Amino acid sequence: MGVRQKKVAVHDLSLGAFVSDLDRPWHETPFPIQGFHIRSQDDIRTLTSYCKWVMIDVAEARDTSEYEASNAPIFARRNAKRTRQEIIELPPIQVRNPQDYPVSSTLKREVRQGKRLLVDVDRALVEVERRIRAGEEPDFSGVHRVARGMAGSVVRHPDAMLWVARLRQHNNRTYRHALNTSIWALVCGRHMGLEPAALENLALGTLLCHVGKLELPPALLRNENRLEASDFERFRTYVEKGVRRLQSADMPRAVINIVQYHRERHNGSGFPARVRGDRIPLLAKIAGLVDYYEALVETRDDQTPMTPAQAVAHLYEMRNIEFQEDLVERFIQSIGIYPTGTLVELSSGERGAVVSHTPGRRLWPRVMVMTDQQRRPLKVARVVNLAEVNEGRQPDQVISVNGCLPFGAEGLDPRHFEVTGAAARWSLKHLLG
Repeated sequence: MGVRQKKVAVHDLSLGAFVSDLDRPWHETPFPIQGFHIRSQDDIRTLTSYCKWVMIDVAEARDTSEYEASNAPIFARRNAKRTRQEIIELPPIQVRNPQDYPVSSTLKREVRQGKRLLVDVDRALVEVERRIRAGEEPDFSGVHRVARGMAGSVVRHPDAMLWVARLRQHNNRTYRHALNTSIWALVCGRHMGLEPAALENLALGTLLCHVGKLELPPALLRNENRLEASDFERFRTYVEKGVRRLQSADMPRAVINIVQYHRERHNGSGFPARVRGDRIPLLAKIAGLVDYYEALVETRDDQTPMTPAQAVAHLYEMRNIEFQEDLVERFIQSIGIYPTGTLVELSSGERGAVVSHTPGRRLWPRVMVMTDQQRRPLKVARVVNLAEVNEGRQPDQVISVNGCLPFGAEGLDPRHFEVTGAAARWSLKHLLG
């Protein structure tokens, strides 16, 4: 769906508007992300002290309201009855011995390695499932090994695993959810400067967060977003079942904590123990946030997914309610408004996929353009850095992301191209000319 940007004076803003650009650089303002909804008059007053005019993204405000009326699962909809009493404020998260991870590998090289790594991830998770369903004790050593590999890959280049996972097709939803959640967590953890050992535990814990579900009836899992109260009580036991599995396998305490607390929420509304914000371990907070985000954007038969931009706006509105504000902001900063692998339409009419992000300009990512302005497919894609293209341009000349597209929209398939934009050697379309 397209987005019509409109320039408005700050004093003319109304609640619910989506601010997509300012009349000054974002880093000179207190707003933590590039693009946010106006939630209160305080937001407008703060904008007034910094800006004379802003650009509002009309479709963003409309899209989220349309989502409210859709058949999305109840847990994923915003609750208009939230009260100020539910907001819990904590001091900013302090990471012990924060690391600074420079990009040490090219995206192309890391994507190649990532493809091989995901084959090993697949084998490791399938073997765990096979053993559990056969009534045997699972061997988690293979999962531990691939978790270490995933952490190393994300440290070397934060976009590569996101790109590979987004393009990888898999029929097993539980596997796909575990994989994507683990990668979101690693990208966030890297951005926060977690130490390598913590990143490995984070990857392992998020890969195994749902291992307890393997002990539940498949019929229960197929309808997990629409369960009656009695069935939900049975469903939520998957956390305790998973914890027992990991304890019997002598897994590290940090990994067990991720599984044990990933469904707890900042305001105490989660399960199984209704633990509140300051008692939830940091790695579990990250796991819970990314697990929720992936549930919002993933494609499945029983729900209408949010676009990444909608999901980011939704998370931002839940800060200090279900998720700690500082963590929400850091996660959004780490993945951008349009995460790597997202199919998008540009204001020029061209279509493509987000390849990576430019620090400080999360609304202007690098995009692999795969069609011309008339949406005709290109034989060779080209990678466009919107931050560079838009440098110094007036607002009405900026090329921006109009909106997100469903994967596979109108034949758009990034797998036909290398991440650099050249046609992939294995592409049948390329071989046939």
